[in-house]
Parts: sequence; structure tokens; C-alpha cells
Amino acid sequence: MLNEKEILRYDRQMMMNHFGREGQEKLKKSRVMIAGAGGLGSAAAYYLTAAGVGALRIVDKDQVDLSNLNRQILHWSPDIDRLKVESAKEKLVKLNPEIDLEIRKDEINEGTLPELTAGCNLILDGLDNFPTRYLINQQILRQGIPFIYGGILGMMGMTTVILPGQTPCLKCLFPQAPPPQKFPVLGTTPGIIGLIEANEAIKYLVGFGSLLTGRLLIYNGLEMRFSEIRIEPNPQCPVCA
Repeated sequence: MLNEKEILRYDRQMMMNHFGREGQEKLKKSRVMIAGAGGLGSAAAYYLTAAGVGALRIVDKDQVDLSNLNRQILHWSPDIDRLKVESAKEKLVKLNPEIDLEIRKDEINEGTLPELTAGCNLILDGLDNFPTRYLINQQILRQGIPFIYGGILGMMGMTTVILPGQTPCLKCLFPQAPPPQKFPVLGTTPGIIGLIEANEAIKYLVGFGSLLTGRLLIYNGLEMRFSEIRIEPNPQCPVCA
């Protein structure tokens, strides 16, 4: 049940068709894992916190570096050398003390993933590497947990919603990982993609609108265009076929 403060806090979004008080209560009962507290994770965590998702589990093992601050909006200059999860929680608690913020300074690997994802309704991608994304992809297929992928490069970004057993998995979409490298990025790019991830998460958790399933949304910030590609499951996918 929503308390009086929550009714006032979320009044404007509860005014929307297909949302209402019932939708807000669904959000309050939800638990979302955000894998990574960097550029994508900062933007997604901020707006999911503001929207009133009941519980957020933020996972990141790294510390804040000066080079992060052009895009990772939850971390400020005084936070350099702090754990990202602690820096993130400090800001998010001030934004919305009504939600349950759980931080985990763990490495995401095969050993930790089952426990990290336990009890979650949804996982959001805030990562910057494909090996870890592939591990999450395998885990969500085992557990049946939806995963929202987001990737960025420079002023380009892309995102899709993966529903185990219903949509292409990440390995269908990217059979081979791109080589690891330090890549360029304008700070607005992870902000835009992270917000789209958060938007899709809210739609999924509440149960309204059309999700980015079977579609890869591509953002081109240089030309300010959005486009999309239809994607199909790979019948020979080594992970989900």
C-alpha cells in the first residue's frame, strides 16, 4: 500500500492512463538489479529511484575515477576514490528515501550471479564489457528474468528488451564480442540510453505500452536520429536455441 507521502510524490505519473495507483503499487513491489553504477547505471538508477521502484540492487566493484565524471552523474568530484555503489546510494537516498536501496560491491561472475539476481524481477545493463553481459545473458535464461541491454560508443547507442524464451537473447544479437578497448563517449549518450532503459523497465514492471522486444533501437546523436532493426532468435544460438 502507498503511504500519504508516496501518493503525493507520484501523483503526476499516477495520472497517466494505464498507470494509476495500481501501477504505482506494482512498482513499489518490484526489485530491479542494475549491473554497473557508471554512465548507463547512473541515469537508469536515478530515474527508477525517482519513479518509486520499490527496491534497487546496484552492483559495482569499482571506485570513482576523475575520468568518470563527464558521464557518471551520480558521482561528483568529492567522490573520487570512493566505491561507486556507496557514492550512488548517498545521492539516491536523498532523492527518494521511500525505496529500498541495496548496494553490492561484488564482481559479477559465474559464482556471484545466482545470488545477485535472486529475487529480482528485472535486470538492467549498466556495463561496459561483453564478457560480463554474456554471463548475465546465460543467467537470465536459467532464471527467466528479463534483461534490458544498453550499449554506447561515442555519440551512438542501442538498446533492446530481452525476455527469456520469447525474444532473441544477447548472444543471438551479438554472436561475437567486440574486442575490449577504451572507447570514446560523450556524457549525454549513456544518459539518453540509460533513460530509455529505465523507461522500458517501468513499462515492463507496471505492464503497459509496447516494449522494445524483437527490436534493436539505435540512437545516432551526431545526426540526431533514432532508427530500429527487427531482430529474430538465432535457431543455432549456442545459448538459447
